[in-house]
Amino acid sequence: MSNSISDEQFYAELQRLPKPRYPFPDFMHPDFQQQREEYYDWIDREYILHSKAAREKHKLHNLTDIAARGCPFLRTLEELRPLANYTANGAMMDDYWDRCSRNEMNEVRKRIVALLNGEDTTEPTDNGIFHQFWVLRQDAIKCCMPERLYKKYIDSIHNVLIGYTEEKVYYRANIPPPLPVYLIIRELTSGGLPFCKYVSMQKDYRQLPDDVLAHPHILRIHTICALMIGMHNDFISLPKELRREGDTMNLVIVMQHAHKVPIEEAYTMALEFHDNHLKEFMLLHEHLPAFGECQDTVYNYVQDLGIMVAGVYAWHTNDTSRYVNGGYVDGEYVSQD
Repeated sequence: MSNSISDEQFYAELQRLPKPRYPFPDFMHPDFQQQREEYYDWIDREYILHSKAAREKHKLHNLTDIAARGCPFLRTLEELRPLANYTANGAMMDDYWDRCSRNEMNEVRKRIVALLNGEDTTEPTDNGIFHQFWVLRQDAIKCCMPERLYKKYIDSIHNVLIGYTEEKVYYRANIPPPLPVYLIIRELTSGGLPFCKYVSMQKDYRQLPDDVLAHPHILRIHTICALMIGMHNDFISLPKELRREGDTMNLVIVMQHAHKVPIEEAYTMALEFHDNHLKEFMLLHEHLPAFGECQDTVYNYVQDLGIMVAGVYAWHTNDTSRYVNGGYVDGEYVSQD
C-alpha cells in the first residue's frame, strides 16, 4: 500500500483484503437471545471491577453468541451455559488483564484452575471474573456434564490460561514470536481447544469413548481447529492490533517480522498458511482411522467440529463492534510488576 495514503485509508484497505472461507453451514443455538440477556445481567452484577464504559462495550460484543454459534446443537440452555460462561468471561478476563505481567497472570491461572477442578470450593466474593469460573463449575454439575468430559474441558481451559501467561512475555517486549512459538501459544490462546472438547456434549457424541476422543488423529484435528480459529481472529483483528503497541501475537505480524516483507505480502502468506490447515482438516476428516461401530458417529463429530470453526468465524464476521477502532476494551488492570 502506498505511503501516500492516510492511516484511515490504510486500515480500511486491510479490512478489504480476502478472508478465510469455510465449506461448512452456519447455525445458531435457538436460545441465543436468552443467553445474551443472562450475559448482560452478569456483566452488570459481576463486572463492577470494570468501568461502566468497558461494561457497555462488552455488552455490544455479545460474546456469548460465539458459544451459540460454535455449538448450536446443544439440547438446552442449561447445556449452553458452561460454554457461554467460559467464552464471554474468558474473553473479558483477557481484556481486563491485558497488560499484566507473566507472574501476575500465572497467579490468576492457578486460582481459576483451583475453582474449576473443585480444589477451591469457596464461592469467590472479591472479583466477578473468579466468581464466574466458580459458577461455570456449578452449571456443569447442573447440566449433568459427564465427569470425564468435564475434565477434558477444564484441562483445555487450563491450557488457554497457560497460553495467556506465556504470551505476556512477547506483549511486554513488543516483539512477535518466531512462527513455531506462535503456533504453540496461539493454539492455546485462540480459545478453540475448549470448544473442541465441548462439541462432544452435542447430539450423541458424549457416548464416544475416550480412546476415540483422545486418539492422536482426533487430537490433531483439535489442534488444527484451534489454530484456524486463532488465525482467522488474527485476520479480523489485524487493523486493531497494528494500532496498539504490544499486540504482537498475530500471524500476519509474525510473517512480516520473519520474512521482512510488506504487510500485504505477509497477509497473503498468512492466509495461505491458514488455508493449508483447512486442507489438512478436510483430508483428515476423509481419512479417519477405523473406529468400528463408532465410525459414522466420529465422522459426524468431526463434521460438527468444522461447523464449530465456521460458527466462531461467523461471530467474527458478524460482529461490528469489537475489532473496530475504539471498540476494543483496553485492559484496566494496572500491573503491580
